[in-house]
Amino acid sequence: MAVKIELSEKSKVRIREPKHFRVVMHNDDFTSMDFVVEVLIDIFHKEEWEAEQLMMLVHKSGRAAVGQYPYDIAVSKVSVAAERARKEGFPFRMTVEEA
Repeated sequence: MAVKIELSEKSKVRIREPKHFRVVMHNDDFTSMDFVVEVLIDIFHKEEWEAEQLMMLVHKSGRAAVGQYPYDIAVSKVSVAAERARKEGFPFRMTVEEA
């Protein structure tokens, strides 16, 4: 005769939001304003009016945060933007900072 034993184990699972990172655009004297607006619309999915405001903020203050994302997404967006800038011949610079 076999005895069947059932064990019940309880464990708490904590799900934390992933850390977010800011994508920061830096101003330079060579990258065109139109290019920056295109990047903000195409890669960061900003509306045209918001993209123009962010571009002017970068232009006037030297840098501006353009979005907050989990690390992998932030790095991916920066990489795509940098590749596009390289193809266009711009020294466009963006960085990723912990939010």
